[in-house]
Amino acid sequence: MVHGAAVTALGLLSVGTLAARAGEPGLLETVRVAPGVYAFVGQMGPMGRDDLGTNATFGAIVTRAGVVLVDPGAGEAAAAAIEAALRGVTDAPVRWVIDTGSEDHRWLGNGHFRRQGARVIASARAAAHQRERADLLLTRLERLIGPAAAGTEAVFPDETFAGRRVLELGGRRIELIEVGPAYGPGDTLVWLPEERVLLTGPAGLAGRMPVVADFSDVGGWLRAFETMEALRPRVVVPGHGRPGPLARVLADTRDYLRHLRQAVRAFMDAGGAIEDVRQVDQTAFERLVGYDMLRGRNAQQMYQFLEWE
Repeated sequence: MVHGAAVTALGLLSVGTLAARAGEPGLLETVRVAPGVYAFVGQMGPMGRDDLGTNATFGAIVTRAGVVLVDPGAGEAAAAAIEAALRGVTDAPVRWVIDTGSEDHRWLGNGHFRRQGARVIASARAAAHQRERADLLLTRLERLIGPAAAGTEAVFPDETFAGRRVLELGGRRIELIEVGPAYGPGDTLVWLPEERVLLTGPAGLAGRMPVVADFSDVGGWLRAFETMEALRPRVVVPGHGRPGPLARVLADTRDYLRHLRQAVRAFMDAGGAIEDVRQVDQTAFERLVGYDMLRGRNAQQMYQFLEWE
């Protein structure tokens, strides 16, 4: 077993307290999206002590031979909360955990399920980025959720792949499609061809403003939506937000990125300086959660991205 650093917070929560908090009603909403396929939907705002690192959307695919979990949450407490939600729909053990990227929600809970015998898989590029950012993300987790970060370790995937990988378990065919660099290196879609259900991981959001990070690749991110469209999914489980049609993810993520790219390019062509780029008009997307917090930061990051494009 490979471990990185571990979070050891002051005032550690007892196991009993953590279990009680993880099972709190309302921490995660369970949505059945197809027979044996579930989304666990967390709150949409920034991570904080009230959500234990569950402020994202996670997936579970129940098969005759066990469960394939899509993303384990941002740490030990989040993973325990996801497991509590999972036990509301099945008693089957988790056999595989798919990390859809290197965002904290997508892998910091790996250890919780590895200890129960699950194998963890991610794209090689996402796994490499996990290793690069592990210490930073563990420190950030402790700052954001305090004592609930206790026990979280940087546990990396058992298996990696590049491009595409098929998992078959208990009669289910599950396709992993690497589309990153998008939000981050190695971002991965999870596609269920028989059910026509697509789980986007960090590449697709519904109702929440995307974060354009310093490691994002906006061109690659936009191309990821072409892959999504080609699949023609019946229902999409976004990395943040509620399950729904692909059109919602396209409107809230793809169209936002297109708009910001075009607006910042026009601002730059007119001679605008980076210190003033926050004024670029993004009001068409003020409906998205996180608009006030992220719009200025995103504009500055897009400016830097376009300087090198």
